[in-house]
Amino acid sequence: MSIMPSIGKNDQTPVREYIKEQAGLVEAKLLRSLPAEWAVPQLLRESMQYSLMAGGKRLRPILVLSAAEALGVREGASREAVMDIACAIEMIHTYSLIHDDLPAMDNDDFRRGKPTNHKVYGDAMAILAGDALLTHAFFTVAQAARVHGSDPQAVLSIIEELSAYAGPRGMVGGQVADILGEQGHTGAAELDYIHTHKTGDLIVFSLKAGGRIGGANAAQLSALETYGYSIGLAFQIQDDILDLTGDEAKLGKPLHSDERQQKVTYPYLFGLEESKAKVKELTEKGKETVAAAGFANPARLLQLADYLVGREY
Repeated sequence: MSIMPSIGKNDQTPVREYIKEQAGLVEAKLLRSLPAEWAVPQLLRESMQYSLMAGGKRLRPILVLSAAEALGVREGASREAVMDIACAIEMIHTYSLIHDDLPAMDNDDFRRGKPTNHKVYGDAMAILAGDALLTHAFFTVAQAARVHGSDPQAVLSIIEELSAYAGPRGMVGGQVADILGEQGHTGAAELDYIHTHKTGDLIVFSLKAGGRIGGANAAQLSALETYGYSIGLAFQIQDDILDLTGDEAKLGKPLHSDERQQKVTYPYLFGLEESKAKVKELTEKGKETVAAAGFANPARLLQLADYLVGREY
């Protein structure tokens, strides 16, 4: 039996169209995110914008927006505050990609079908552009309270959680485990740690941040966390699968990159079929948790979970 609730009038847009529409709104805001009046060196500004505006799924900001919508936030100052936080998490995500692509890490030449930042601007500028996006993200979150009047305690909690989820116990810790892991030595527990922290933590942050601006109670925040870790792990396993079976043109990068770098993946440990089954199991767990949490408008979160399972890039 389906757990999908009835779709309200605000949720009738097909999910792919919704994603495109929300991504467009996020990108319009990102274009204005670094104030034009600030005395920023032009090359640094260009390097930051090159990666920030390079496209991509905009998954994390869309999850911020969708979590807030699940609690009834669709317009007004609260919506503007949510948009600031959505942009901040995209800055964090983008900085991590710039640094991931560097020769000292994954040494990738292309990202989303375009030359990586360091290939265009050099290693030093790429590092500094990543640093700038990381720090500017915290300024951007603060605007939710200073400009749009969100509860300062809620914004303080968001800043605290962003530091934790993006830092050494979160995304950075996951990246380190990923670098240290290799085929023949990394097992299932270590792989879960890598996926949970390298990918899942920022997804969980995005959902909880949107929930906090929307006034989620403790049980709803807990549900968003469970949903986030479930779809975050499913998302990463799907990435592992697509690295083997996807379309290079759609992915914007060569296939089998994990294999060439001797990275441990779910398909490597468990095979393709079991990996696909795990994606479905995690997706259902996330959806069931959200459906039972008493959100006013959970439909988008449920639709997004299904969309992530079926994506091709």
